[in-house]
Amino acid sequence: MSITYEVREAIAHIRFNRPEKLNALTLAMYQDLGAAFERAQVDDDVRVILLGGAGDRAFCVGADLGESIPALAEGRFDISEWDGAHLKQNGYYKPVVAAINGLCMGGGFEIMLATDIRIASSTAVFALPEAALGFTPAGGTLVRLVRQIPYAYAMELMLTAERFPAARLAEMGLLNRVVEPDQLEAVALEYARGIAQKGQVAVAVIKEAALTLTHLPLDQAFKQEAVLGQRAFTCDEAKAGLQRFMARARNPAGAG
Repeated sequence: MSITYEVREAIAHIRFNRPEKLNALTLAMYQDLGAAFERAQVDDDVRVILLGGAGDRAFCVGADLGESIPALAEGRFDISEWDGAHLKQNGYYKPVVAAINGLCMGGGFEIMLATDIRIASSTAVFALPEAALGFTPAGGTLVRLVRQIPYAYAMELMLTAERFPAARLAEMGLLNRVVEPDQLEAVALEYARGIAQKGQVAVAVIKEAALTLTHLPLDQAFKQEAVLGQRAFTCDEAKAGLQRFMARARNPAGAG
């Protein structure tokens, strides 16, 4: 399969699996990726998603130019059909960790922007080449990029269509960590495992707040924050966590 899916340790491992083509996405792969994300979303046993690319040459170089781009250009395909693969749908609040190896370009870059934690190999290379080809990065980038990093950085990435090393992306604030290639999978998995051990409701509420409150006026944002916070405070996980905290407070000597 060109998109693989496996659940281990409450982590849904989703992987682009077309290394001979630099994990370029066919139309079928876009559909399969969206289905994989949805499968993880509805599975209560999945607490976090780990997204990666097979092989050591590429995370994903975006749409397969031989199939997807002609279909779009000829009007045989609507780009909104890729919304699931680009995580554009409302209500997707399970955290996604990306392990980025090799080339991360075009649609691959756009999918990276939909993730929450990004670990990149020091040899990874990033680009949004769309403008050089006469079209735009409309798989979420036109909305997300200027919200995630300063305007000037976002415009540099989109308008120049140049390639950037991982170190430069980290300086811009788009990556959490840059590690040596042989450490990539282990470090990304460590992040995923750590998040999987946190309160599931709390994690989802944090992501929901991050995605939905920033566009609101302050008074409305604070009101909605209280609603979201109340949901987390009153869930069973929070009650159990509070009981553990109180037990440790009453018996500090046995806390270890």
